Amino acid sequence: MSKIIKTTCPYCGVGCGVLASVENDGRATIKGDPEHPANYGRLCSKGSALADTIDLDERLLTPVVNGYSSDWEDSLNLVASKFNDIIHQHGPDSVAFYVSGQLLTEDYYVANKLMKGYLGSANIDTNSRLCMSSSVVGHKRAFGTDTVPCSYDDLERAKLIVLAGSNTAWCHPVLYQRITKAKEDNPDLMIVVIDPRNTATTGVADIHIGLKPGSDIALFNGLFVYLHQQDEIDRAFIKNSTQGMELALEYAKQTAPDLHSVSELCGVNVELIEKFYRLFSRTERVVTVYSQGINQSSYGSDKVNSIINCHLLTGRIGRPGMGPFSFTGQPNAMGGREVGGLANQLAAHMEIDNEQHRELVKDFWCSPMIANKEGHKAVELFERINRGDIKALWVMGTNPAVSLPNSNNVREALNKCEFVVVSDVMLNTDTTRYADVLLPALAWGEKSGTVTNSERRISRQRAWLPPPGVARPDWWIISQVARRMGFAKSFTYEHPVEIFREHATLSGWKNHGERAFDISYLKDIALHKYDELSPTQWPIHDKARSGTDRMFENGRFYTDSGKARFIPIQNHQPVNSVTELYPLVLNTGRIRDQWHTMTRTGKAARLFRHINEPYAELHPDDALTYQVEEGSLILVKSKWGEIILRCRVSDAQRRGSIFVPMHWNDQFASLACVDTVVNPNTDPYSGQPEFKHTPVSISPYHPAWQGFILSRRKLPMQMGRYWSLSLGEGLYQYEVTGESSIHDWARQARELLCASEHNVEWIEYLDQSASRYRAARLISGKVESAIFISPDLRLPSRDWLVTLFGRPYLDDHERRAILSGQAINPEAESGRTICACFGIGEKVIQHAINSDGLDSVEAIGKHLKAGTNCGSCIPEIKGLFDQESIKVS
Repeated sequence: MSKIIKTTCPYCGVGCGVLASVENDGRATIKGDPEHPANYGRLCSKGSALADTIDLDERLLTPVVNGYSSDWEDSLNLVASKFNDIIHQHGPDSVAFYVSGQLLTEDYYVANKLMKGYLGSANIDTNSRLCMSSSVVGHKRAFGTDTVPCSYDDLERAKLIVLAGSNTAWCHPVLYQRITKAKEDNPDLMIVVIDPRNTATTGVADIHIGLKPGSDIALFNGLFVYLHQQDEIDRAFIKNSTQGMELALEYAKQTAPDLHSVSELCGVNVELIEKFYRLFSRTERVVTVYSQGINQSSYGSDKVNSIINCHLLTGRIGRPGMGPFSFTGQPNAMGGREVGGLANQLAAHMEIDNEQHRELVKDFWCSPMIANKEGHKAVELFERINRGDIKALWVMGTNPAVSLPNSNNVREALNKCEFVVVSDVMLNTDTTRYADVLLPALAWGEKSGTVTNSERRISRQRAWLPPPGVARPDWWIISQVARRMGFAKSFTYEHPVEIFREHATLSGWKNHGERAFDISYLKDIALHKYDELSPTQWPIHDKARSGTDRMFENGRFYTDSGKARFIPIQNHQPVNSVTELYPLVLNTGRIRDQWHTMTRTGKAARLFRHINEPYAELHPDDALTYQVEEGSLILVKSKWGEIILRCRVSDAQRRGSIFVPMHWNDQFASLACVDTVVNPNTDPYSGQPEFKHTPVSISPYHPAWQGFILSRRKLPMQMGRYWSLSLGEGLYQYEVTGESSIHDWARQARELLCASEHNVEWIEYLDQSASRYRAARLISGKVESAIFISPDLRLPSRDWLVTLFGRPYLDDHERRAILSGQAINPEAESGRTICACFGIGEKVIQHAINSDGLDSVEAIGKHLKAGTNCGSCIPEIKGLFDQESIKVS
């Protein structure tokens, strides 16, 4: 029997426990860990599909220098010598690291130590800057420490949960399921969703506040004023545990003095605003969850503090079932903060602008120097590269050519940079193409260390797969470069436990209770205890050896006065307003079944079944105004760039706004990287970009022809301005277009699809007058590829054609069906996948409702299993009941 390894999911900040094993037949199995306190056995669609992503296809398995395979000795020597030479010529601030919340804490620690303590620069920043740095600022301004007060258990203990700027159902599905289960168990639990969009998350809401994009400060400043006016405040807590309330109240009154002002600023009717305020004021146990809709703003830090102010005013913090709660985006964004992975931090939550902290860290590391000023935050860092100030860059485990705003500028910077090193697991990404040196890192399942989730819980990621090729852990790669740069005595690590011990020791070094982050009880942890380490929430020290569920229970904070600070908040608007030229607001974010830039989820065919093409979603009124229709292609433009996307029309979208997913890139589409058009403005305090508010225009895109290709082989896609790629079971699916007519489709199809196999047969149909072409390429009677071309959107369903690829031989009926473009049995099609966990399609569920008489989500779950795993498809299942006019029980 195979050995089961307990590890942690590599996706979002929920930090779900995973049971992983390799069976005797070589198949990997993935299950949720029922004992892990983050998920209790639940996994989302992405976590459930992890076994589909661990193959070695297109993996980076050996060092590559200037496009040629190399070895570790030569590549490491080159990296070390180039960094040394550039520092010698231009100083330490001429080099930079750009790292990732995908790194383990041990990797992060070594990278930060090398840059800040031995190279003498703070030019190390992380892609976590893009998702949670505004929350860091908000925490530090209010509490004196970057500390999340709450635990996931508080979601079950609350009487009111406010979800602000968080599509929890899609972005943190397991926590969404905990919330929905809590509501089932306690019908008195009320849920308010604050989001311009009517997302899947609103399916559980008692109140949905669809406010104007960027008006969150007005809403929460108004709540702050309302609570004070209604005398729903905790005077004892304010007096004993806070400071600055009067000034914060004065600022709030300036812009949100009454309900009517808030209604006008937010674009929400007065009655709904008052209903929310009254509910908040009269409910003691309130948890306010916030995520990227709050953080990713030109004033995200102020939005965070406007939320925290309301909790301080009511004393709803540090007690069960209450508090402001940031849901983190990445698996180890929190761990990166702990070790100082941001350009404005030192290790162990110490401050780079604090001379005492700098000396403390320098002495602990016995380092020759210490960075004495902030480094460049992510967006500015790449601007500095573009200007030539930074001449050497090392990117670790992230894809900035796709994920940073104004990505054309980022790509220009990477192209200009004198020396670019990329440590990654994949050979081909939008960023690796710019690398002078590629270094093969271990992936999830192969590496070992720790991560920290959104509730401060440290969990182990454990290796359960052998290292492929000559790939190595990131901490090893960094240490080897450090040794070759002349710092061998300080980077002698041979195992991640040695790094973890050092990290834990530093957290308690001369701490005396002055810093919240303290895991010093683990500073001497034995190897076997490290291997067995169970998920534990920090602080973990002599007075809290088993961890700490909830922070600030004693009403004391980590400011100089020991009191939490109210922060005066002005009602700032987004930096870029809509104009006549760019009249719509672009909002970007995640979809349910993909992750970041798809380097991992893009390997799993089942994760393309729900949404397989980049799209822009807009309101029906806007579709009418701009003369675009469902399923057509549209051109989205801003001052910074343009993209082409499939149009989706939905009244779930607010008028005047469009939503575009963040995931697509040049590996999966030709012109769909949304950050090409996103503005580069950032929060003045956190440096976090404003991904949620870019003025854009839209217009129809009319290609001369469009179509799709199904192929068992990955094809070199060079035809047309727009194409996109998705995976099916054993095949690749391309959506294609062209701007000029093709007169000889038979020749074009053969040039594109042909290879050197024998026993090839073509079946094809051409209507020259109508510009329609259909063909299939068969090898020994088995379909190998197919192409369908049309001048318009009238194309066959892909579903039934995909099933033909599973046939060992096409019969005459199936061949005729290809030529006619008509399914033999349309009723047998499953339709768009609703439940990715079990592969249940939309038409299957509709049939179960209409023909089998199923009348509830629970009945669908029992009959089809849909919605019974991660549950993130439940809102869409409910939507199908609404469509069929059947009451959901």
